[in-house]
Amino acid sequence: MKVEPGLPFHASSRSKIKQHLTLKLYNALKEIRTPSGYSLDQAIRSGIENPDSNIGIYAGDLESYDCFAPVLLPIIEDYHHLEPGWSHKPGLQEAVLPDLDPEQIFIRSSRIRVARNLRKFPFSSNMTPDQRLALEETVKHAFKILPEKLSGTYTSFTDLNENQFNTLLEKGLAFRKGDRFMDAAGINRDYPLGRGIFTSRDNVVRVWVNEEDHLRIIAQSPGGDIANVFNRLIQMIKALGDRLDFAFDRKKGFLTACPTNIGTAMRAGVHIHLKRLKENPFCLKTITRDHHLQIRGTGGEKTAVEKAVFDISNARRLGISANTILEDLYRGVQAIIQAEKKSRSFSGLGWG
Repeated sequence: MKVEPGLPFHASSRSKIKQHLTLKLYNALKEIRTPSGYSLDQAIRSGIENPDSNIGIYAGDLESYDCFAPVLLPIIEDYHHLEPGWSHKPGLQEAVLPDLDPEQIFIRSSRIRVARNLRKFPFSSNMTPDQRLALEETVKHAFKILPEKLSGTYTSFTDLNENQFNTLLEKGLAFRKGDRFMDAAGINRDYPLGRGIFTSRDNVVRVWVNEEDHLRIIAQSPGGDIANVFNRLIQMIKALGDRLDFAFDRKKGFLTACPTNIGTAMRAGVHIHLKRLKENPFCLKTITRDHHLQIRGTGGEKTAVEKAVFDISNARRLGISANTILEDLYRGVQAIIQAEKKSRSFSGLGWG
């Protein structure tokens, strides 16, 4: 493998870690260990093994953000396009917004999720098998004492046979091992040990345990009533937050394994059918850019758009409140639907 002199990054790498980690800075940080024993070499392993990494560094615990701040802070500020004096913006209040698509002509589904880690455990890339199991037991107890309206069922992947697990996968309820970037970081170790899913009784809310982060709390529903989805999500976030101590920093917000997700750690989006705007990518990109949104493939990041169904979600997570993210999504999708209607009317295709 052809590498740059001084540091073992591939010559073709354009990752944030390669851009910001000088040899002098590496030498200053390489002997540091976090309280859980995490090192800079562990943090950057994924970026070294995967030259096409966009970021190339993972946190192994909440202390990583302080111990490796000389390189992590510049990466955070670069990726999140932050202004001087930036900080996490709190705010998680229930929303009142009309359904964007009551006839369900355009929006297939609305989905909002947040990542959360528990303060007393190392993050997924730096956990032992015993720690993964201990974390699973901790959150299982929290699930058992949820209020009745939020209650549901937890299923550990190790309790399932292959057919049962595949059935959950087909329903979008289980998660496979992470990608090669997560694998190089150590996040996939011991899979499926300690992994599982909590599902609410009405199937609107689910929580993945020990995926990229300790918890991925998800609310999803057909159609465009994103306020209802958001409200169900924050009810679960607050209930779990009353029972679990989340890793949090007043400036950086909620801390996650990947520095791209810190802050609100929230992704709010819709799957939306845009058969006309698919042929007018400039218009779609303009609307999403103006409302701080991003366009992804039907299956999410690095996937293709299938049958003109786009994943539209927020581009900002840090320095902005969760409620503002929701408002950006609402106004942006509203504008997208209007543009799609206008295009269909001009073409004579109708709205169906």
